[in-house]
Amino acid sequence: MKFLTYFLLSLLISAGTLITSPTEQISTQLPGIVQQNAPSSATSTKGQVKPGAKLDGPSALSVLNSLQVKGKAPATGYDRNGKFGNGWKDFDGNKCDERQDTLTRDMSKIRYKDNKNCQLTSGTLSDVYTGTTINWKVNSGSVDVDHVVALKNVWISGGQQLSQEQRLAVANDPLNLMASQASANRSKGDANAAEWLPTNKSFRCQYVATQVSVKKKYALAVTPAEKDAMKDVLNSCPTQKAAKTTPIKLTGKNPVVGPATKPTPAQKNTSKAPLPKAKDVSPGAYCAKADAGTKGIGKKNGKSYTCKSSSTDARLRWR
Repeated sequence: MKFLTYFLLSLLISAGTLITSPTEQISTQLPGIVQQNAPSSATSTKGQVKPGAKLDGPSALSVLNSLQVKGKAPATGYDRNGKFGNGWKDFDGNKCDERQDTLTRDMSKIRYKDNKNCQLTSGTLSDVYTGTTINWKVNSGSVDVDHVVALKNVWISGGQQLSQEQRLAVANDPLNLMASQASANRSKGDANAAEWLPTNKSFRCQYVATQVSVKKKYALAVTPAEKDAMKDVLNSCPTQKAAKTTPIKLTGKNPVVGPATKPTPAQKNTSKAPLPKAKDVSPGAYCAKADAGTKGIGKKNGKSYTCKSSSTDARLRWR
């Protein structure tokens, strides 16, 4: 009986109908359900992907034209961790933070640390910022997750009017996140579109349309120069779409207004009218009745004199 069993197993293996590797399992997993018995260091087989959020909403140009235009507010009070949260949050509640979700969305050939399919160990990024391909490994420092609208730019373009919860949202919103070459992200810093654009010109339309979408969603303004730069880019791709968004309702307190629209309050004039300049007079000279009681300054000695009479002389003189 044992010989017959071994013989049948040999036939199945040679025919390729029996899977012998524990990592070659047939998945019956439903969408959105984590397969609990997935092997460690699981690998995604998805092909090349284009980084970034989906842009399938209204015209990016029309959204740009709907944004408020004004100068930058002062950066006073900006604190990256204090105002926008310390570390990455789980924006969508899938038990993975937004850095891991963004790397998963934006890279191909990804490998996970364990069967939770959350912590990545490697992947391939088709970097749209530079047009290069990066074979990334965890802790290599070659890939960052960029805030498309930099958080300091959020702060000076209306973020001071957002509540703390809304600022945490814009810092972890997948719409505002994109995997990019680390050096490109760091060269950008907190610059707006008038100050920095990706070197890969074919990506600029998507980049600007994403910025416009974020600013629309979070009620952020653009400066005049920023709007001009954005319009120059989007005029080259008039069919470029923005994201479908629902603008937030401002709930923050003590809004700070940028200098371009800061109202100038009416100032109360508390200064006193200047005193009339004293006449230059000659001491002892006669003075007019109209000058009675007024002061004068001696032409040569600079002393003060008054136009008045005396007990022995009823005539008015500078005495």
